[in-house]
Amino acid sequence: MTKTLYIVRHGNTFDKGDEILRVGGRTDLPLSQSGQAQAEALAEAFKNVPLDACFSSPLKRTMRTAEAICQDHNLKIRNAEFLREIDYGPDEGKPEQEVIARIGEQALQDWEVDTVVPNGWNIDPKYYRTHWAKFIASLESPNTVVVTSNGVARFLLDALSLTVETRKMKTGGVSKLNEVNGNWTLQYWGVRPPFDPPLEAE
Repeated sequence: MTKTLYIVRHGNTFDKGDEILRVGGRTDLPLSQSGQAQAEALAEAFKNVPLDACFSSPLKRTMRTAEAICQDHNLKIRNAEFLREIDYGPDEGKPEQEVIARIGEQALQDWEVDTVVPNGWNIDPKYYRTHWAKFIASLESPNTVVVTSNGVARFLLDALSLTVETRKMKTGGVSKLNEVNGNWTLQYWGVRPPFDPPLEAE
């Protein structure tokens, strides 16, 4: 049996004109107005896509995004604690300018490209890689969607020994992976709808 796995980053928690803060797992914000619109766009994109299982972190922003996607599929959303956003330590809830001033532009770039954890962030890469590996090994459904944060999603690539130019996923973005005979391949990473061609059964 072949398997398809969709990784979705939740929608926006800030709108244009808002002060952008670095929000981690200790801050449970709902979707903003633009984030809700992103969730609705994802729901439309997945409307005719076969989905057999749905997982989400327990945070409001991920749960609302998952609810929008799964509403037409009559799927129960299963929470997984490891999907909760990472802990940004002293930078939690701080404006991006302050974060960059503390850790530096290069540290942020190293995080986005190679997942080098900046000084002070409370992140154990092994924890996320191990849990992603266990999650992948436990998949039974042919078509699964997972809604999480970019901080957590990036470690899936390590668990599957996959590479991308940058691990940063846009809010409301989708990554698609396929498995055949135990081998996983990445189709795309962090693409926002509308998709061209549209998402559909393969």
